[in-house]
Amino acid sequence: MLHGKKIWRMRSGKGRFFRKSLIMIFIVSGIPGLIIGALIYWMAGGRVESELLQLHYQQIEQRSEQMDDQLSNLELLLSHWAFDNKFDYSLNGLDFVRDFKRTDDITKTLIAMQGSNALVKKAELFVGGESKVLFNPEYTPLQNQQDLSIYNKLIHGRNLTYWTQWAFDPAHPDDKDLTLIHHIPGGSPNPYGVLVFRFDKEKIASLLQTMTPYYEGEAFLQKKSGELFVSANGSASNSDFVLALHEKIDRLDKEKGSFFFDWKGSTYTVSFGNLSRISDEWLYVSASPITSIMSPVMFISKLIITVSLIALLLAALLSWLASHRIYSPVKRLGLMLGGHGGGTDWTREDDEFTLIEQQYQHLHKERLELNSKLAEQLPHVKESFLHQLLQGYMYAYSEEDLLRRMEQFKWEVRSHRFAVLFVQLNGIANMDETFRSGDEGLVTFAAVNMMKELASKHFEQSDILNFHDLTAGIVLLVPDGRSHKEAVEAFSEELTTSVNRILRMRVTLAVSRQTAHISDLPNEFERVKQAVSYRNCDNANQIMDIEQGVLDGEAWAEPQYPFTLERELIQALRTGKEEEASELLGAFVGALTCAGAKEIDVQQGMLHLLGNIQHVIMVSGVNPNRLFKGANLYEQLSQIREPRRMLAWFKDKVLAPYQKELSCRSNSEVKRLIEGAMIYLQQNYRQDISLDNCAEHIGTNPFYLSKSFKVVTGKNFIDYLTELRIEKAKELLRDSEMKINDVAEQVGYQHSYFNRIFKKLEGMTPTSYREQSQHL
Repeated sequence: MLHGKKIWRMRSGKGRFFRKSLIMIFIVSGIPGLIIGALIYWMAGGRVESELLQLHYQQIEQRSEQMDDQLSNLELLLSHWAFDNKFDYSLNGLDFVRDFKRTDDITKTLIAMQGSNALVKKAELFVGGESKVLFNPEYTPLQNQQDLSIYNKLIHGRNLTYWTQWAFDPAHPDDKDLTLIHHIPGGSPNPYGVLVFRFDKEKIASLLQTMTPYYEGEAFLQKKSGELFVSANGSASNSDFVLALHEKIDRLDKEKGSFFFDWKGSTYTVSFGNLSRISDEWLYVSASPITSIMSPVMFISKLIITVSLIALLLAALLSWLASHRIYSPVKRLGLMLGGHGGGTDWTREDDEFTLIEQQYQHLHKERLELNSKLAEQLPHVKESFLHQLLQGYMYAYSEEDLLRRMEQFKWEVRSHRFAVLFVQLNGIANMDETFRSGDEGLVTFAAVNMMKELASKHFEQSDILNFHDLTAGIVLLVPDGRSHKEAVEAFSEELTTSVNRILRMRVTLAVSRQTAHISDLPNEFERVKQAVSYRNCDNANQIMDIEQGVLDGEAWAEPQYPFTLERELIQALRTGKEEEASELLGAFVGALTCAGAKEIDVQQGMLHLLGNIQHVIMVSGVNPNRLFKGANLYEQLSQIREPRRMLAWFKDKVLAPYQKELSCRSNSEVKRLIEGAMIYLQQNYRQDISLDNCAEHIGTNPFYLSKSFKVVTGKNFIDYLTELRIEKAKELLRDSEMKINDVAEQVGYQHSYFNRIFKKLEGMTPTSYREQSQHL
């Protein structure tokens, strides 16, 4: 859209340029040479003066726009980083010394932010709350109360993002830097810190000096509230010249404009306007001496007189003959760019060529900017819309609203149906030489690029969503009356071949039903995600079609949970047998992943094992929260989809810390002693066993045995024996048809006492337990 209506007054179908040229020719042709020279001197001088002033005003306005763009880019840059997950709530209270990798990452990020713009002198991060840490950009704990007070005040600024002039050195309160502040986390109502851009005074001054393209004059920026003032020449906000300019601008009561200003015998041309900053308005002012601008005019005018005297006569004749024919296309182009028909009055003092040039440059610039913004933003907005749609955040929109929004993103949705594909990559645990833990995002990115290339080949309309965790989604638009099965099969075959060959991974792909409603896509997306969890754990390519009943009543094999291996594993953990525990864990995972095992069954089995091991840890007197440093092990385990990675995670995150803790609590001699006692109990639990005869059997005294048994196992001697007998009884109740009396005798109890102790420990009678286990 054009800025205003840049047009000039036209009469008799001719513009100002044509009229002025003919009038000049007629006057020069009829007046003696001296009068001609004087008139040309006067007219040329006025014209050049007007042009120079106009160009000066345009230059100031253009440079103010450039400065506004540069400041806006700085605001966008800081806001982008403030919303980055590097600066989320996890920083509040973080031990930056222990988590040195996170600290180093923050330092590198701040260095990159600092180097992203030449105006930025320093990029700083202040974390308040419990941490009281400053990155500038290196990690610096803040102990000095004065330093804390300076940065804490920034957190309590009235806006989420704001500009200010701030003194960061308590010893020099008058030495203030132009500063851009953003609360973190971005958008939070309760920020705990700030990201800070401190700007170089000299470079800010150099930027302002571009608004005074001459050696003399003044240029400054100031908040309309008066809280911020920056001058190109280092002037103070209360200097006489600045105050006089403010008074003149206030009287004009305009948003922007220009005027002449007399000050101490010199005339200045002043341009001013507003810059819209975050939650505020800034005033920019540029004042340049008129003598500096007009010095070229005298030389140019004298040159015009000399040249015109020589070429005047010939130019008049040739101009008259050629003007009519030459002017015709100029007139049409001027009318077209001015936006009016012939004979319309236009109100600008520039000639036709100036308008054509300005309008062309303006339209060309706008076209490039709009195309660039559209090309940059459309893919991101489109991907964001699909993410929100599939995750169910668009439930409040009607079907017609969703259709219109998809049409805005250049989809053809009318007379089309919709489907969703969910792709999961498996086998990264087998790629230790190529990828490491933490490379899931890189692997997913490579696979998504393959999907985009293949999808464009097989589907008329499709979009790929990268979830960065070895999974991706594909939204398909299929014309009515056409099936997507053949295209999906061809796409799946090529995708699995490419992923197998290039990434050396396996692909599990779930295909949804076709639906005629966009609002049904979130449900279909959840169904295909759920379907993938039912894949076989044999590391093979799999395609799962919802329409073939993957989730609807198919007969799945009942998972076999290895209770015996679990007991042996827990026993090895209690006695500190690290190698045996590791081997038993591998055997446990192997039993879970037997032929036909589903991913969801393996994951649920490992979660069950984790719960039992955490119970053992707590019973042994170890606080799991302290042992695992507050980590949510259930959440971490639920994010792992491959048995081999589950096994490696379990060894590293669960077994290793507990075994290390046990090694610090008891020495090898005590372990061997208690191991002998536990073996004796396991072999003789059917007999009448006491602490005394067990101590006599292993060669120690009852007191030392009782004390050591509690230290190693976390349980009293009699509690351990009771638990062992009840576990054996539960096994017989589950796996045999023996009578309750016989089961009691097999585990060393009389029938009546067995019923009481079993109900006390398990919350139900032996008969109820047998009935319940048979129904599972």
